[in-house]
Amino acid sequence: MNLFLADSLNISIQLLFAVLVVVSLLLLGVVLMQRPKQEGLGAAFGAAITDQAFGARTTDVLKKATVYFGSAFMLLCLVLAMLINRQHVKSSESLLSPEMQEAAAKQEASVPVKTPEELQQEELRRRAAEAEAAAASETPVSGTPGAPAPETPPAPQQ
Repeated sequence: MNLFLADSLNISIQLLFAVLVVVSLLLLGVVLMQRPKQEGLGAAFGAAITDQAFGARTTDVLKKATVYFGSAFMLLCLVLAMLINRQHVKSSESLLSPEMQEAAAKQEASVPVKTPEELQQEELRRRAAEAEAAAASETPVSGTPGAPAPETPPAPQQ
């Protein structure tokens, strides 16, 4: 059954990808057929032909088609992303042997989960230990702290 699920997942991803390509091409065509205010690219494709084919309300039809195809494009992208993610999760799970899957499940169950308070206490203890170690490793300096070291007088010359 798991093999059947993987095959149906691959088939559905390929089918939805083909539909996405078709919707993308249709969206591209609808956007290019729209008439801009300056009659730019719409005039190059023969804007008068679309008026004859769809009637005087061509812009309304093209705007609605753009919204529908754009919505379908976004929805297909979202569904494809979810299916591809599921496919990757299934394939990464199938790479592990059953013994390794059981061992990973046991290890996850045996690891204690620490609360944020426990983590904070551990951090405070670690910092205190580091501060004590740093204080113990410092060597005492003669004289007062921060005072310059006394200068030795020069040796007399003979």
